[in-house]
Amino acid sequence: MKNFLVTIAMMTIGLTFGITADAQAKKIGMKRATQIAKKRVAGKIEGSELEKEAGKWIYSFDVRNKKGTISEVWVDAFTGKVIKIEEENAKAESKEKREEKMEKKKKN
Repeated sequence: MKNFLVTIAMMTIGLTFGITADAQAKKIGMKRATQIAKKRVAGKIEGSELEKEAGKWIYSFDVRNKKGTISEVWVDAFTGKVIKIEEENAKAESKEKREEKMEKKKKN
C-alpha cells in the first residue's frame, strides 16, 4: 500500500510540475545499452548517442561489423529492448554523415 501511495504522489507531483513520464522513469544508461548492442552485433562501435526517435528515447549505435559495413542498432533507453538493427550501405552511410554535419552547423 505504501508503494502505491508513493507512486500516486509522484504522479501528482509530475502532473503538477509538468514532469513527463520519460523524466520520471529511469534510463538503463549508456554502459548497459552498449553491452546490449555488442551482444546483438559483433564489431567496433564507431558512434553512439541518446536521442528521441519516433517518440521514444533510444540509444543509437553505429557498429562497424565483420563485413566492414555499418549496422545501426537502436536500444530502448528504458527497457533495454533492441528496437531495430539495420545494415547501412555506403550510400545511406554517406547521407547520414552529411545530415549530421548539417545538424551540427545549425546548432553552432
